[in-house]
Amino acid sequence: MTLKAKISLGLTFMFAIILALGGLGAYYLNQLSNDAQAILKDNYISLEYTSDMQKALMNLAVDPDAKAVFEQNLRLQERNVTEVGEQSLTDALRRDFNRVKAGARDSLTINRLRNSLLLLDDVNRQAMVRKNRTAEQTANDALVWLAFIGTLCFLVVFSFIINFPGYIANPLRELTRGIKQVASRNFEERLHFQSSDEFGELARSFNSMAQKLDEYEHSSLARVLFEKKRIDTLIQIMSDGIIGLDEKRRILFANPVACRLLGLTEAQLVGKYAPDVASVNDLMRTLIQELMTDEPMSREGRLLKIYDVDTDGKGKESYFNKQIHVVEVTRTGEEQAQQAGYVIVLKNITPYQERDLAKTNFIATVSHELKTPISGIKMSLKLLEDQRIGLLNDEQKQLLDHVRNDSDRLLNITGELLNMAQVESGQIQLQIANVAPGAIIDVAMNALRTQVEQKHIRFNVNMAPNLPPVQADPDKASWVLVNFLSNAVRHSPEDNRIDIQVRPVQGFVEFLVRDYGAGIRPEHRDRVFDRYFRAPGNNGQVSGTGLGLAISKEFITAMQGEIGLKPDVTDGAAFYFRLPAA
Repeated sequence: MTLKAKISLGLTFMFAIILALGGLGAYYLNQLSNDAQAILKDNYISLEYTSDMQKALMNLAVDPDAKAVFEQNLRLQERNVTEVGEQSLTDALRRDFNRVKAGARDSLTINRLRNSLLLLDDVNRQAMVRKNRTAEQTANDALVWLAFIGTLCFLVVFSFIINFPGYIANPLRELTRGIKQVASRNFEERLHFQSSDEFGELARSFNSMAQKLDEYEHSSLARVLFEKKRIDTLIQIMSDGIIGLDEKRRILFANPVACRLLGLTEAQLVGKYAPDVASVNDLMRTLIQELMTDEPMSREGRLLKIYDVDTDGKGKESYFNKQIHVVEVTRTGEEQAQQAGYVIVLKNITPYQERDLAKTNFIATVSHELKTPISGIKMSLKLLEDQRIGLLNDEQKQLLDHVRNDSDRLLNITGELLNMAQVESGQIQLQIANVAPGAIIDVAMNALRTQVEQKHIRFNVNMAPNLPPVQADPDKASWVLVNFLSNAVRHSPEDNRIDIQVRPVQGFVEFLVRDYGAGIRPEHRDRVFDRYFRAPGNNGQVSGTGLGLAISKEFITAMQGEIGLKPDVTDGAAFYFRLPAA
């Protein structure tokens, strides 16, 4: 209950006490007034009527108007009969007075009138005495009840007067004492009274304030300032670009590297609203693009190519990895962490990128140079197999087969390395054209005809009718399908089949290759398109370079297509890729 409600309840209670006392007093005063009014109206007036009739009766012989006076008072008395026995006396007066009006003047009639008047007077006087006693009893009752109720109300009000100010003043006194202690730098002081009203909330707020002041008191301000300067210095000398923003996206700091990359001075950045700076700076717009949306920010960095000018005025294209960190702070005395801002880090990865590019160029050069001797080896093999040069025995033929298989494998590896070099360098050259799906299938099947015949495997082709052509590079699309089919042939047992299905799917044409070999384990399904990942077979051995599927994914993605593995196929594997329909 709030303090306001408690005070209102107390005042309402006092008002009810006052109202009860006033109502009780008014009730008994009204009773006394009614009793007094009854005496005055019922009996005192009757006594006046009786007195007037007695006087008229005495002057009846000498005053001619005496009869009229007696008649008038008698009529009034007849209308004011209120006591027991008063009616019979009034009727007797009427009978005897009628005889007097008729002319009877004997002493017996006059005496009866006089006796009736005396009895009527006595009845009213006795009634007055009785009603006076009733009024006195009412006054005594009123005095007793008022004394009892008044005493009870006095005790209650006295208790309220004694306790209620203390209820208000004691917390204030305790708060004043606590404030004096805090003012004396005694930050360990706490308020210990418990309440659910404003005083309780005030005590909790005071204790929280004292706790924070105690923490600040026991911390070294000089050390805090020194650590702040140390952090500022570290940020300034770092080779990475760092920009700090508050929760409202205002720029708090920017180190020299970030200022150099943005082409702005620190004074032009600090204190400014980041979107305002982004409106005139393309790099800033790129940096805060994720902050201006409600979508969750990715924890992975984003590669940016930025033209960086060094202190000598020389510049070059440099590579930076952009990362955005959300700053959350838990305030002292609180449990819920609050967002306090963002930190944008531009990590310079130019040396690593240059090394990676050198590695890619080296692989491309070596692969290209290896193709020439390997082609020479294959030509020599063809010449050795020519019977015009001479016949070979079975052992020599077996050796030639091993050399041919090794040279084919080396040629495939060098081809994959060249393709991977194109992928890593971002220089995938595509010749997009409208290609018939059947042409892609024919090229792939012809390329694998020898391997299929050796393992006695048959291709089961199922093409939907009226397929539209696809928009793709025919060489790259055929290479991907050859890779799918060669993997299927390698993992299929002899005397088996491989299904090839082509069908339209929502604006794409899907090529699906389904084999019935050992399949891919569930824990390896998410990694089959990673570079250099080779899924082990049933015997635990791995084969291939781990580049074929990764290159296939890059090729299909570059052609605006989709690639994947059917998750619902368990007996074998089913790979697919989709190319846009023309």
